Amino acid sequence: MAALTPMAARLIFALMWLLGRLPLTALQALGAALGRLWLRLGAREARVAATNLALCFPELGEDQRRDLLAPSMAETGKTATELCWLWTRAAATVNARIQVVEGEQLFLDALASRQGVLIAAPHLGAWEALNLYLSRTVPVAILYRPPRQRWVEALINGCRGRFGAEPVRAEAAGVRTLLKRLKDGGVVGILPDQQPKVGEGEFAPFFGRSALTMSLFTRLAGRTGARVLFAWAERLPAGAGFAVRFLDHGPMTAAAAMNAVIEELARSCPEQYQWTYKRFGIQPEGVDSPYRRG
Repeated sequence: MAALTPMAARLIFALMWLLGRLPLTALQALGAALGRLWLRLGAREARVAATNLALCFPELGEDQRRDLLAPSMAETGKTATELCWLWTRAAATVNARIQVVEGEQLFLDALASRQGVLIAAPHLGAWEALNLYLSRTVPVAILYRPPRQRWVEALINGCRGRFGAEPVRAEAAGVRTLLKRLKDGGVVGILPDQQPKVGEGEFAPFFGRSALTMSLFTRLAGRTGARVLFAWAERLPAGAGFAVRFLDHGPMTAAAAMNAVIEELARSCPEQYQWTYKRFGIQPEGVDSPYRRG
């Protein structure tokens, strides 16, 4: 079985490489069609997204939420298919489509300070494009939670690391690596809205609801004194590429404050937030998960 693992990764990458020869515009159109199909079939992704929109936007009417769900599913589909382009095209080709349109000087000044830079990159827009921008600019350690299949992990890490990023497992040894990186003045990127395991986070408000929120991000910020920046890559229309944005909201040592910024960013471009993720899946004792049917 172990011998089959790298072969599986190579075969999937070969398929991605072939699809990646298509123009970015075509791949994103294919992804949008996939998202619309999920919605039409009532797939799990569409059900979870509908539940999240109802939880997070109770002030909207049912018709308004339905109008938001459709483009959201299209953007989710694009997130999947555009990986074939982002992960297989030459660096020069990818870099030509990624531009910093907001806050670049914030990032450059943070690098120059040598205090360490902690990037909070929510599930908003094309976060894989953001990863490629960061790693083309400076060596960066990217925290990730290992998937169940080792061949999937090998595939993802190989693609994410091809421009120089260092994938770091979310485990004790990985945390030590991140601490050292930051204390040495390096750059670390984390998806701060990824739901942690029970015991590895705290409940904090998110869109007015209780969400189990990782403690690691705020602990790293507090222990290292690193500069904290939020960043995301907006997916531009018609395959035009990606617009990277950096924002500075201060030291960020409290989970509630961190969630408030993520919420603000998600509200700024709600169709590109990943509503298909079960963000409220773990609830305080005595409170049922809202995804019982998802």
